[in-house]
Amino acid sequence: MASTCGLAGGIEICITFPTEYVKTQLQLDEKANPPKYRGIGDCVKQTVQGHGVKGLYRGLSSLVYGSIPKSAVRFGVFEFLSNHARDESGRLDSTRGLLCGLGAGILEAIMVVCPMETVKVKFIHDQSSANPKYKGFFHGVREIIKAQGIRGTYQGLTATVLKQGSNQAIRFYVMTSLKNWYKGDDPNRAMNPLVTGGFGAVAGAASVFGNTPLDVIKTRMQGLEAHKYKSTLDCASKILRHEGLAAFYKGTVPRLGRVCLDVAIVFIIYEEVVKLLNVVWKTD
Repeated sequence: MASTCGLAGGIEICITFPTEYVKTQLQLDEKANPPKYRGIGDCVKQTVQGHGVKGLYRGLSSLVYGSIPKSAVRFGVFEFLSNHARDESGRLDSTRGLLCGLGAGILEAIMVVCPMETVKVKFIHDQSSANPKYKGFFHGVREIIKAQGIRGTYQGLTATVLKQGSNQAIRFYVMTSLKNWYKGDDPNRAMNPLVTGGFGAVAGAASVFGNTPLDVIKTRMQGLEAHKYKSTLDCASKILRHEGLAAFYKGTVPRLGRVCLDVAIVFIIYEEVVKLLNVVWKTD
């Protein structure tokens, strides 16, 4: 299951990564500096003019390499927790779905997402600096570890835990609520993959609107200028003081596009694989 979800996620990332790149650049772009980009279109235009189309894929390798282990942890932990949280009929209620999602998000943040995201953000930020120093994924990781040790790949851990924990809590809560509503009094009612995808897209959108401020803080804490912030709270207060509330929603539009597609695809595959496994290993 993990490898299937991870492979699907990797393919989706390869297709939609330019939106992730633009989102990250907009979140790193500080109003106080002054800002380098006037919006989504300007960010794409400047990147292509300066680095070609391949510039929009800077940092992609980090997410591709991390897609399978991330899915393994997320869905493995969720399945483990949800199997212990279901009632006698096998039904998982929305609140327990939220708590299981929270647990899955926290563990994936610590085990996979934080180093994966730190490397991605540093690579993207490096490209826009005056003298880019990372020549590729392995060279970049080696340079980060040489300069900062393993801690250099775990920057913004608190913000990442808060972001991923809330991400999966919101997504699994919404998904569980919609599934329970759709199935009504018949827990065995089959779900069409298109319905699952639609519910997944809604869950993804809810997480984007619910925790983009945490995503912005996480990105700033993982950038090349993270040394300016003493803590997650200090980062949040400086963004608010110097850039205002609107800065906490930078990159919302490109993030919305990628996340909705990502969550829809991954939930479709997850649900279909679970159905298959239930048939193969059915014992009653």
